[in-house]
Amino acid sequence: MNPIPVTILSGFLGAGKTTLLRYLLRAEHGLKLAVIENEFAETGIDTELLGDDAVQVLTLANGCVCCSINSDLTKGLRFLLQRRDSGAIAFDRLVIECTGLADPAPVAQTFFLEEDIRERYLLDGIVTLVDAAHAEEHLKQTIAQAQVGFADRLLVSKTDLVSAEAFEALGERLRRINRRAPVRVVKQGEIDLAELLDIRGFNLNTDLGAGFSLRPVAQGNSADRITSMVLRTNKALNIDALSAFMNQLLEDHGRQLLRYKGVLNIEGDPRRLVFQGVLKLYGFDWDREWAADEARESVMVFIADELPEQAIREAFEAL
Repeated sequence: MNPIPVTILSGFLGAGKTTLLRYLLRAEHGLKLAVIENEFAETGIDTELLGDDAVQVLTLANGCVCCSINSDLTKGLRFLLQRRDSGAIAFDRLVIECTGLADPAPVAQTFFLEEDIRERYLLDGIVTLVDAAHAEEHLKQTIAQAQVGFADRLLVSKTDLVSAEAFEALGERLRRINRRAPVRVVKQGEIDLAELLDIRGFNLNTDLGAGFSLRPVAQGNSADRITSMVLRTNKALNIDALSAFMNQLLEDHGRQLLRYKGVLNIEGDPRRLVFQGVLKLYGFDWDREWAADEARESVMVFIADELPEQAIREAFEAL
């Protein structure tokens, strides 16, 4: 039985998550989606489509399933599985909306901590909406920066309300915070579903992110706490020294490391080593062999909250 792909939808208050969810639930896209919407969301789908019951599941005309669950997420996920297994409902994918003031980390961790959840669901990616018209104000909040930092995709709404120059400046700021996530525009909640589904943001593979580039990102006078740090070297790494470096980094700063991923060249081994993590949860795996004509460069991308970057760079150089 294939696990059910899960997309987490994040974004600050008023960024357009509910508008996007309405589109997902009502569009004739041929997919059987289930949506879990938090009861604290603004102008919620649950009140418009479901009524006031604490737990209710409604199958819509296009086959999508809308679910409002006023309990913890793990119970809600198991509840949906029970209904699906019994044949009461049918869905192939799940979208979870976080509230506007919510940290996506606990939601993401849910899919790694419980064995039965890990077996039946597969976290595909985190998508964060950003309100172009109010981004400057919103991004003063660390939680809004963290929502950007966790993302595998960044969808910018309300671009019609800002100038091209303001949008370009916002794009640069988002890239400073999150080097991994490509930035896309969403209009009235409508976007190509390929931008939301099959992201594979949590797969152990060599893809550092569709928006990732090794070119420098202008830092400017950014006061953002959440930023991206890239470590890279063309020297082969000793796996024991690397393990000690990573263990110390996680011990000292695990709660600050929102997302991180790397492709590594290990001395004495012809294969790439790939790793990624969320906070203190991480995994390593061997990938394909390096091609004969390919530069064997190790690259690690960290998106984190106020890391002591200089000290970490010096420790990495010592490898």
